[in-house]
Amino acid sequence: MTLIMDDSRPIFVQIAERIEEDIIAETLLEETQVPSTNAFASFYQINPATAAKGVNLLVDQGILYKKRGIGMFVAEGAREKLVEKRREQFYEQYVVKMIQEANKLGITSQQLADMIRRGDV
Repeated sequence: MTLIMDDSRPIFVQIAERIEEDIIAETLLEETQVPSTNAFASFYQINPATAAKGVNLLVDQGILYKKRGIGMFVAEGAREKLVEKRREQFYEQYVVKMIQEANKLGITSQQLADMIRRGDV
């Protein structure tokens, strides 16, 4: 459970992203319990309410769910949802910008495809 705090972004968002990363990497498997908000708070030396806010972001997205009296668990299908979300983010953040830049530079679709093939994808 490593997290290097980035002062430019809210801590609760970083907590949620750390959990997402662990789910995608399959460090946290579907239907397994995630650390408690108190565990996150203690480990990262933050307010438990801040940790809860990060966890609740994922509950709202259907990534985590609560078993009353037991704790939070990774929802079935969570990894698939997160991978799809990340693919869409990748497309928006990288592919769209790459195509826009290629258009500015007069790079054809074929040239761009050739450039991508040269990489280690």
